This record gives sequence, C-alpha cells and structure tokens, in this order.
Amino acid sequence: MTGGPEPMSAADRTAIERELADLRRERDDVAATLKGGGGDETGDRADQADELMRGTEADRLERRIKELEARLEEAAVAGPPAEDTVGVGSTVTVRFDDGTEATVHIGEVAEMYDPDIVTADSPLGSELIGRRAGDTVTYRAPDGPRSAFVVSLGEQGGGPAAAS
Repeated sequence: MTGGPEPMSAADRTAIERELADLRRERDDVAATLKGGGGDETGDRADQADELMRGTEADRLERRIKELEARLEEAAVAGPPAEDTVGVGSTVTVRFDDGTEATVHIGEVAEMYDPDIVTADSPLGSELIGRRAGDTVTYRAPDGPRSAFVVSLGEQGGGPAAAS
C-alpha cells in the first residue's frame, strides 16, 4: 500500500468490525478459562501446559484486536477512497489478457463468500493500487505472468473474478 493512512470502503469497515466482534467474544471466552495470577498451583504438567496455551492464545487475540482497531482509526484519518485512482475500497473493471472482463472490489479482507474481492496485497491487487482507467498492469498468477487493462473505476458490468 502507500505507507500513509489508507482509506477504507464501507464493506471493508463492516468486515473488520465483524472480525473484531468475533475476536472480542473469543478473547472473552478464553479469558474466562484462565485461572488468573494468584491461584492455587495444583494440577499436573498437562494442566499447566493447557493454561499456558490458553494464555498464549489470549495474547494472540489481543494483538489482532489492537491491529484491527488501529486500522479502523487509520481509515478514519485517511478519509474516503480516491475516485480517479485505484485504492482500497475501489471497484475496478479489468480486461485480462485473454479478453475476459471482470469487475472486482479492492478490499482488505478476503471473504470466502465473495469471489469478486481482490485483496490489496494480492499480486493483482497490489499492481492495481494507484492505477487509473487506461493503465495496463502485469502481475504474477499461479500459472505465470499475466496482464490486465484497467477499463474503468466504479460500478460497471463484468464477469466473475476467477482470473484474479
């Protein structure tokens, strides 16, 4: 991405807020199973190892929560995505080197149920960032180098993003 505060689309904000809610619930569930600092030290090594694993998991969840909270704050500072260049939150219609077109959304969070999301850090997504309609990008796909022509930004027609 650009290195500065990155804007965020409403769909990405919703996805991150949903992930945050899930992580907070999971953190609370894990925290409820921890004994705490000054408790009874009875139990065997397996109990102690299990407690240590739950503590490590609680730490991991807390780090991810802080990361997502910081990203939401950054997006608020950055303001809305630009309309004339591709950025996180943009909807882009591209024509691939085989002639097929697809309309994709440049997002931060890949969602299993939405094949039209291309993450900004994917090979295609990272090449599209900062581009304008009329630009051609080259990116590395699993089957080798490919190219895509940026047809337009904004809601347009197009097929599935299977080629991404």
